[in-house]
Amino acid sequence: MAKTLSKAARDALAATDWSKVDAMTDADLARQIATNADAAPDMAPQVDVRAIRRATGMTQAQFAAAYEFSVRTVQEWERGAKRPSGPARTLLRAIRGDPEGLRRALAAA
Repeated sequence: MAKTLSKAARDALAATDWSKVDAMTDADLARQIATNADAAPDMAPQVDVRAIRRATGMTQAQFAAAYEFSVRTVQEWERGAKRPSGPARTLLRAIRGDPEGLRRALAAA
């Protein structure tokens, strides 16, 4: 069920010049966000999934199977199409710290 918009929200949407919004580049958006004191930056630490996987000596498929990720997710993380979420970042940091210990723990669970 869709939520009904307030009159203020409807007015704001109606007043928006969507052609200008559509014409904005990623750099334009980044500049606008950087200058907006109300925009919260993404403070999450970067995680180098490829480096973590390679340190385990596993292929993408092996890594995904061992740590219960989908292969597609690992591929998307490695090529930068998506970023790991909070829980996934935590798991990846644990893998980086003790890949064998975590694999044993997952296998025992």
